[in-house]
Amino acid sequence: MSAVVTAALACVVMGAAVVGCTDGSTTAAEPSAERMLDDANDTMNALKSVTIDGTTTKTGGAGYSSHLTTDLKGRCASRTTWATGAGLEQVRIGATDYVRPNRAYLERWSGRYDTGAKDQRRWLEVPSSEAEAGDGLAECTREFASFGVATKGEPTKVDGTPAIPLVVTDKADEGGSYTFYVATDGKPYILEVVYKGSEFHSTTSFSAFDKPLDVRPPAKADVLNASDIGR
Repeated sequence: MSAVVTAALACVVMGAAVVGCTDGSTTAAEPSAERMLDDANDTMNALKSVTIDGTTTKTGGAGYSSHLTTDLKGRCASRTTWATGAGLEQVRIGATDYVRPNRAYLERWSGRYDTGAKDQRRWLEVPSSEAEAGDGLAECTREFASFGVATKGEPTKVDGTPAIPLVVTDKADEGGSYTFYVATDGKPYILEVVYKGSEFHSTTSFSAFDKPLDVRPPAKADVLNASDIGR
């Protein structure tokens, strides 16, 4: 079979997935921004572990930073620090949370996670089902899903890794925009997400993809059970 016929058959079989078939070339079409974001989310959802660092600044209040190492299921460790000086550490192992607030946290949220003597070396053991919105505790799970309309930016680097920025706007979030930086070298991991809105700005970075997870409960001698202090 001649080379010309072979090239023609390849164009017919591959169809729209190939450009430049008129001259016999087989250069793959560049994926759309939406497809790149879908592939990145699929890659992130398949992870066994990841580390997530975030900073948030608010236009009308104090911001905060967070550090989370998680298996994206039910095992994770987090640390949240507010600009006010309040801080909260957490280890979640399935149905149990181990939490250790600092004094600034206790003073701001009086009555929440009060360890009695306010000894910052001690952890409080509580059911994870008692976690409430706004108390600073993290969920181990995280959903990576596409939304809105995505457009490509110019190639760049995130901490030395080649990446493509995908800018996403959503009608449900008027005035806000997300920029997803997706790795273009190796697996399409999401390296960073930057959100800019009218009420707050945030930057979320992802690293340590599928690295061994070392999340353990605190030593028993350093743990108080909620029932031990009258809760």
